[in-house]
Order: sequence, then C-alpha cells, then structure tokens
Amino acid sequence: MAVSVIPTLDLERAIAEQGYDVIVGFDEVGRGSLAGPVMVGAAAIWARDLGGFSGVRGGESAGRGESGESGDLDGAEAEAAGGASGAGVAPLEVPKGVADSKMLTERKREAIFDELEQWCAAWAVGAASNTEIDEWGISYALGVAALRALAEVERKLGVGGGESAGIAGSSESSEALNNLKIGAILDGPNDYITKALNTFDAPDVPIPADVTCKVKGDRHCATVATAAVIAKVTRDRLMVELAAQPQYAPYEWAHNKGYGSAAHRDAIAEFGPSDLHRLSWHLV
Repeated sequence: MAVSVIPTLDLERAIAEQGYDVIVGFDEVGRGSLAGPVMVGAAAIWARDLGGFSGVRGGESAGRGESGESGDLDGAEAEAAGGASGAGVAPLEVPKGVADSKMLTERKREAIFDELEQWCAAWAVGAASNTEIDEWGISYALGVAALRALAEVERKLGVGGGESAGIAGSSESSEALNNLKIGAILDGPNDYITKALNTFDAPDVPIPADVTCKVKGDRHCATVATAAVIAKVTRDRLMVELAAQPQYAPYEWAHNKGYGSAAHRDAIAEFGPSDLHRLSWHLV
C-alpha cells in the first residue's frame, strides 16, 4: 500500500505561532463499525519542541514523552534541574514512517506504534461504548470520547494537579501548567469536541482546547496522523482480544474489527447481535 502524502508539522507550527503552548492532534476510529466502541486518539506535543517558541517548560527533554506504556512526560524533571532554555535541542521532527493510518498496513502500524507513543509529549485514547453510541448517537459519542482523551492527556501533562504536576517541585511550575494555552487539530470538517464540552455526560477538562478542523488532517498533520495510528492499533488490539472469547467468535472480529463484512453480517443474521453490537444501527 503506497503512501503518497507524508504528514508535516506545518499546521502545528502555525498554531504555535498564535501563542499556544501545547498542540494536540485528534483522530477517530470505529465510527462505521457495527460492534465495539468508537475511539478517539489524542497526541500532544509542546510548542517549544517545534523550535523558536518559548513555551512554559524547559530542559533537554522537556515535553517529549519517554514511556511507551503511558505516554507520560519526563520534561519536568529536566526543568527541576534548572534547564530552561532548551538550547542545543534539535527541533521536533515528523516521526519516521508515520502517515494516514488507512494508508498503512496493520503490520506497519504495529511496527511504529511504540515509537509514536514515545514521540508524543503525552497521548491517550478515549472511548465511547456501543451502548453509549446507541443512547447518544455517534457524533456526541465521538465528542465525549475525544474529551476523555483530552482529559487524560492533560492529566499526564500535569494540568489541574495531574500525575506529573509535582515533579518540578515548585508552585511556579504548577501555576504555569494550569495556565497553558492548548490548541487542537481535529481530523474532518466538524468540531464535535467543542460541542460536547461542558455537557452532562462529558468529563471535566481543566483547560478546554481551541479546535481547528482539518479535512484529511490524518494525511497532512503529524500529530493527527500519530493520534490516528495510536487509536487504530489500540482499537484493533481490543477487537482481536474480544474475538478470542467464545461468545464473540462467530463474528470474526479478529479479521473485520467489528466492521460490516459479509461474514460479520451473516453471523449476526444467524446468531443475533451480541451485547457489544450497536443495536440502533442497521446490522443485517
């Protein structure tokens, strides 16, 4: 599968130039699936790591996540040691191999997954279940899933007293973290994130993101492409795990990932829908 377009950091830099400290790329996976959750990936970078921006954090590794498991930040430790200028640190580059997740094979997505997690300052995948989709509709479910991801990203960045907030050991650093400006790039034409903000079912987000919608953002923006791959791999792995359970085996989710293949629809017709199917959807 040939990759014809390589994402850049051009839009991320344009947003950083507007005074934002953090840029978060968002992309969804599972919108059209018949079963399982819809997920939205979020991949955050520090504006200062793009080069030429002051930001609020410093140090040699400020903002670049080093844990493939959690996507957590290690930059505050460097700040505590006194590094504030980031001098000598090469600007963040587009991660090698990243592209629109739909243009990458499953094997390629798996191969670059750990590297993409480590490239981010913080990352998360938010989900909305099949029952939430049935209750709320897909657009609002996507918005809640995205806000769940954003809330987790901000927790990892230490915003609002999250797990990294106390590493620097100073009230000044905590205050700075709670006064960040966060810009977002959302794949597609519709801002379902802002629409869901502050609604009854949405999670609390310490700092709402100012969202820029970008059609085909997963092809053109490195943070969005990164979020897309992380979300895709995360959801695919879940569907494969579920497929191994006897009650879900007839639906062949390991192959179709919950989407409407002929074999999947035939199984629904024969065995009926499972508890993980979206009952409000046309299943057969």
